[in-house]
Amino acid sequence: MKGSLSFFLISLVALLLGACRGGGLGKNFYKETCPEAEDIVQKIIWKNVALNSTLPAKFLRMHFHDCFVRGCDASVLIDSTASNSAEKDSIPNQTVGGFDVIEEVKTELEKKCPGIVSCADIVALAARDSVSFQFEKPLWEVLTGRRDGRISLVSEANSQIPAPSFNFSRLKQSFASKGLTVHDLVVLSGGHTIGVGHCNFFSRRLYNFTGKGDADPSLDSTYAAFLRTKCTSLADNTTIVEMDPGSGMYFDNNYYKILRQNKGMFQSDAALLTDNGASNIVDELLDPAKIFTEFAQSMERMGAVGVLTGTSGEIRKKCNVVN
Repeated sequence: MKGSLSFFLISLVALLLGACRGGGLGKNFYKETCPEAEDIVQKIIWKNVALNSTLPAKFLRMHFHDCFVRGCDASVLIDSTASNSAEKDSIPNQTVGGFDVIEEVKTELEKKCPGIVSCADIVALAARDSVSFQFEKPLWEVLTGRRDGRISLVSEANSQIPAPSFNFSRLKQSFASKGLTVHDLVVLSGGHTIGVGHCNFFSRRLYNFTGKGDADPSLDSTYAAFLRTKCTSLADNTTIVEMDPGSGMYFDNNYYKILRQNKGMFQSDAALLTDNGASNIVDELLDPAKIFTEFAQSMERMGAVGVLTGTSGEIRKKCNVVN
């Protein structure tokens, strides 16, 4: 009996260890099956970022939007079909770009290691590598082993991706639904230090905040006047403006400095100052040394949201269509 119990316990431990290795994310997931995978991703991403400095913000947004709908499963990459409108065609994803570069990476990986590297891992790595380009070293660790989802619905993207018009309570609820904290919310909002905003996502703050033709009183008046020179009407849905004026191509903590000056572009930016806890975190991140450590930790947590691993999902042959 004792021997049988020992054998059972040993077998159970072995089974659990196997499940942990195969069923979750890990370091160097492709070490045996595609050892050059991460180098190939970085090489292609850095080549493209060198030619197009807008890509880091686009890949960061792509990863964020992907993880907030069905988890980090590359469902954001799937094209719509005659019978299905996919996430890619949602309102928030009209500002996402770089799909062609993701496909370039996937094509190269399929040549090297067919059917091995997931599109979901490529998106996570592309976000890290593109933002890291200016520093010539990785800014955070990306655990790999994600698998690709088979479902992509425009309705889910429209309802689950946090909107730039959200107040603090809605932002907090949105992040909590993904297992992320207020700390993660404030830190990940710092991604707005790079990239641009489209006028139609914030012009209501300039022209019609309460429906009476007024401006948002929480927005710095000088900054509001500047934005009105760029976005000349509520109807403007094409003009883009740097989210972090003068520092929009550099990943740093300047976002928090301008936020403290009431120059956050979106209502969701300004909302961070309406909660004492979040506001205190903003103050902590005014220390330039903290943003890199904190951003790395929050990106790693976000990158693990709702992941498909083990035998769940699939490894797409092309990132824009399910197998």
